[in-house]
Amino acid sequence: MNLRELQYLVALADHRNFRRAAEACSVAQPTLSTQIRKLEDELGVALFERTRRKVMLTPAGGDAVARARRILAEMEGMKEAARRLSRPEEGLARLGVFPTLGPYLLPEVMPKVRARFPHLQLLLTEEKSDGLIARLREGKLDVAILALPVHENGLHCEELFEEPFLLAVPSSHPLAARESLRVEELTRQTLMLLEDGHCLRDQALEVCHLAGAEEGSEFRATSLETLRQMVLAGLGVTLMPALAVKGMATYSDRLHLLRFENGHPSRRIGLFWRKTSALGPLLQELAEVLRDLPPALLNPRNEAVPTT
Repeated sequence: MNLRELQYLVALADHRNFRRAAEACSVAQPTLSTQIRKLEDELGVALFERTRRKVMLTPAGGDAVARARRILAEMEGMKEAARRLSRPEEGLARLGVFPTLGPYLLPEVMPKVRARFPHLQLLLTEEKSDGLIARLREGKLDVAILALPVHENGLHCEELFEEPFLLAVPSSHPLAARESLRVEELTRQTLMLLEDGHCLRDQALEVCHLAGAEEGSEFRATSLETLRQMVLAGLGVTLMPALAVKGMATYSDRLHLLRFENGHPSRRIGLFWRKTSALGPLLQELAEVLRDLPPALLNPRNEAVPTT
């Protein structure tokens, strides 16, 4: 049994046709057929049920194909690791980021990343935190930007920055006349939050718990932008991460942001990768680039407030 035979096996499982599988492997059809028959003889079981019109996997064939895919994936991983070790800054890195951070952080940092690593190809994935952690664990991502804490022993973390929260209220709200408030004043507020599965929801609930505030039960948003639009429509208040505030001066007649005078509600952001990753040194440098944010982004002026 060799890798070429496993490649033929997987190709035939994918195409369910000897001719198309042979074309995909760039070999003659008799060659592929012979190698599949040789593999069946070696294993002592039929891997495919053959009819005049189609090819179907047997139960033994399904198991063999699943194992073959894992073996081939490991071999590709070995080759990729070798390429990365020799020229890590010229390869591919798969980066994950969660939805309430990616749209606001990536436009700020990607020009710096490209300048520092001009030949590095970054493949970006946006997904909720639990999905990103699972992809990291399974090797489907190389690195992910996540909110701390993350309880995974196999992951290395480089903390990047701490992002404050601000309270977003409609301009008609009684708090719109103020520049700041104390955390305990949230006890008199009912906050709109994101739906389950968003780490921002968990962070906001923690703030609510500390302040004695309540969550509005009639509405849960699917995105941070939806929350913003609901505040603009005058339907409630919410916590807004500092990076999402940029550009909100456009809404100055309808939305107001308040800083917290005490407690400083915030979330900590880190860069995570597997401790066994061959990309460790490169990702350490990437963390330095991501950490270098302009201070104004994390301490925004209340641009959404008209001057009086």
